[in-house]
Amino acid sequence: MPGAPLSPMLATAGPLPVGAGWSYEFKWDGVRVLSSFQGGPPRLWARTGTSVTPAYPEIAALSLPPDSLLDGEMVVLDAAGRPSFTALAERMHVRDTSKAVRLAAALPVTYMIFDLLRYGGESLLDLPYAQRRSRLEELDLGSGPWMVPPAFTDGAATAAAARENQLEGVMAKRLDTPYVPGARSPDWVKVKFDRTGDYVIGGWRPGARRLGGLLVGVPGPDGLQFRGRVGGGIGAAAERDLLAALAPIARPESPFAAGAVPREDARGAHWVHPELVVEVRYGNRTPDKRLRFPRFLRLRLDKTPAECAEEDDDG
Repeated sequence: MPGAPLSPMLATAGPLPVGAGWSYEFKWDGVRVLSSFQGGPPRLWARTGTSVTPAYPEIAALSLPPDSLLDGEMVVLDAAGRPSFTALAERMHVRDTSKAVRLAAALPVTYMIFDLLRYGGESLLDLPYAQRRSRLEELDLGSGPWMVPPAFTDGAATAAAARENQLEGVMAKRLDTPYVPGARSPDWVKVKFDRTGDYVIGGWRPGARRLGGLLVGVPGPDGLQFRGRVGGGIGAAAERDLLAALAPIARPESPFAAGAVPREDARGAHWVHPELVVEVRYGNRTPDKRLRFPRFLRLRLDKTPAECAEEDDDG
């Protein structure tokens, strides 16, 4: 990793582990950021090893002794106190200092600090997570746009609270394990609350294979309301079935409402009559109702487009 002090430890996806040997935290819908201290304001590093210090000027007041290192997640909280990745996207790639300062006032970040990797020259990597967490909670970090979010011992209750607050999921960490830089470890498990929904196919686009992605939506008064492009989860057999089902319902013009499909998604599209329904798994929806991380599950030949009513599951 160029310049960065280390490559962060990563979690594996899986079901919620249970037992006395685990600690549970909310999963924040943000970006991973390491903060290193060598005297003065911290230097901030993305997971890729890129310096992102200019993007988050409000974190400059965070202070620890020289040769200290924190691990955490940078988030932007919405009016309801929930992370908004859409809002964060406006912050994370900014490198112009004056623009970053303006955005810090309009879309302030919160640095969710969840691990202490080094303190005043002492490496804590080999300590069990429980001890690192205890050391982290003992720090006097002062006040600012950062916090050490809570950790819990009851996984089921943590998951229930995360769902109730419409958070992305839960992180489970084994209490007796060290921090292994760069490893995707089964000692950290991320549990994401994916959602599913039924959507109408309005077109498709070619990609690396003949069917690169489905253009899907829900019925509206002026045509389909665009909900995104679904490319993940389409294996060879599903691709054959979809293309066979789509060929007879081809049409020359888009069935989506005027201006609903962004130009980059409409480019090279093959349009179809909005007759077929697919079930899609997705992480959540953006404020403009686009699906995040969508994956094709199956054709729903048992459902009609009129039955594709969306639930208000994103607040």
